[in-house]
Amino acid sequence: MSQRWTTAVLDTSQPGGWAVARCAQGFAFDANGVLFPREWLKKQNLDVLAEHGIGHFDGEPVYLLELHGAADWEGVQWQGLRQFMMQGDFDTYKMLAYAAQIGTWAREHRFCGSCGQAMTQIHWERAMYCQACDLRSYPRISPSMIVLITRGDEILLARSPRFVTGVYSTLAGFAEPGESAEDCVRREVMEEVQVTVRNIRYMGSQCWPFPHSMMLGFHAEYDSGDIVPQADEIEDAQWFNVHDLPPLPASRSIARYLIDHYVAERLGLPAPVLPG
Repeated sequence: MSQRWTTAVLDTSQPGGWAVARCAQGFAFDANGVLFPREWLKKQNLDVLAEHGIGHFDGEPVYLLELHGAADWEGVQWQGLRQFMMQGDFDTYKMLAYAAQIGTWAREHRFCGSCGQAMTQIHWERAMYCQACDLRSYPRISPSMIVLITRGDEILLARSPRFVTGVYSTLAGFAEPGESAEDCVRREVMEEVQVTVRNIRYMGSQCWPFPHSMMLGFHAEYDSGDIVPQADEIEDAQWFNVHDLPPLPASRSIARYLIDHYVAERLGLPAPVLPG
């Protein structure tokens, strides 16, 4: 089956196509969705910071207009990336997730990090170029580990003060320089709940709605230690039986996939599919 969304480097000097508009408030959408006729959108007096050709949706070229701020025009609203992830068409979310990464990169690389000179956009590859330094800057990805820890019929779940009230989830954290994915899992688990794990197994990945973030999902078995929640990071953490679970993350998240996959395994149910 062909993909509805595919990434590509498109030349912004070419006319036509569709466009999405993004600012700090999220993406613009109206009754017809997030895709607007590109030439029409560029006539709406938007304060455009950068434009990038990002790919094809249903075979049609798509461009990103990264804005300085939200525009106010009739019939159009703004919504954050996470809301698009949790509801609606997942192919549209994947397009917007990519657009958000490119928009953040474009915003952060207008000037050279070495000499401070203005950078120019290269049209044949996804790069910004500093002529003075002969430096190219490419979009970066920040890997983050997310792990479900299990002990027989029990799973270790925790909640951050930032979570929706009552919701518990898996542990997660960003990788440090020079650290393997498995080392990151061990370190984050120790930092957040003071337990050790073994038999770490990779389960899948998901582009997450934070700048540059790629979540790498793992399953690990409990090895030793008593739960001690990390101060200021973990509000509560405890073992839950697979037959008696608390409110869980939304179904499209990789955290929920890790939980549902293990529960299905223990209860003899069909394994879920990770959205992507």
